[in-house]
Amino acid sequence: MKVHIRSAKEADVSAIFSLIQELAEYELAPEQVTNTPENLKADLFDKNLCEAIVAEKENQIVGFALYYTSYSTWKGACLYLEDFYVVETERQHGIGQLLFNQVVSTAKERKVQRMDWQVLTWNEPAIRFYEKQKAILDPEWLNGRLFF
Repeated sequence: MKVHIRSAKEADVSAIFSLIQELAEYELAPEQVTNTPENLKADLFDKNLCEAIVAEKENQIVGFALYYTSYSTWKGACLYLEDFYVVETERQHGIGQLLFNQVVSTAKERKVQRMDWQVLTWNEPAIRFYEKQKAILDPEWLNGRLFF
């Protein structure tokens, strides 16, 4: 079955939000999702705070990647991959690679200086995937965060 990677549309928001909740379950933190489909729609399509692409197979969204432009004072414009997820039943079929490649292509088209993301230290499948991409997984930096 052919997988089509495309930009997300407003009609995709509920499917993307379901995948976000699935990702939170996978990461053992479903209670931490406080976003809503309405906020996601506004942030993606009204405020243009972020962008998303989806992987579609047989008219079903089976994966997504959400990213935005960030900025490094040392490097300039960067692209930050916030989330990247493929449903469990569709893993190991190259869909994640297609999504990741599209985000990398977008970063290169925009001539950003680097692409960043995070991966949980226990997420061995994701770590192996990123290592295959020849990514640098930097153990030197700690994440800082404030909640409001």
